[in-house]
Amino acid sequence: MTTSIFSCSIGTSDPAVPLGMEIWFDHKCVFDQVHVQESHTIRYEFNDDEGDHELKFVLKNKQSKHTTVDLDGEIISDAVLTISNISFEDIDCQYLTTKLAEYQHNFNGTGAETQQKFYGSIGCNGTVTLKFTTPIYLWLLSVM
Repeated sequence: MTTSIFSCSIGTSDPAVPLGMEIWFDHKCVFDQVHVQESHTIRYEFNDDEGDHELKFVLKNKQSKHTTVDLDGEIISDAVLTISNISFEDIDCQYLTTKLAEYQHNFNGTGAETQQKFYGSIGCNGTVTLKFTTPIYLWLLSVM
């Protein structure tokens, strides 16, 4: 059995706001923080044998009070979590994640369910999903 390593960094725009994050690899929770107050580096080793996989980043605990809006409805400040330095086998995959990952949310209950591209930050309770296959090098070659 061969293995590969996934890694990323998790950060926050406002350490005082209790935003939570879960990271799921297939159906296993590999990171669960109720209140992200500082940056975290996550490394997860997984089986690289042939197969389909799903990586999920889940934002939880976001409330309307964590966003300040002016009288015109424009956001003045917003607490968000950032996901950066996404890599497989120390190969930078941030661009691929932007290209392939989907961010699903409902504007914290104030709007319809929507799917958007993921650009590195999560500001609404929801899930960013990245589907990929292994062996990881073959997947990287197929999507680049």
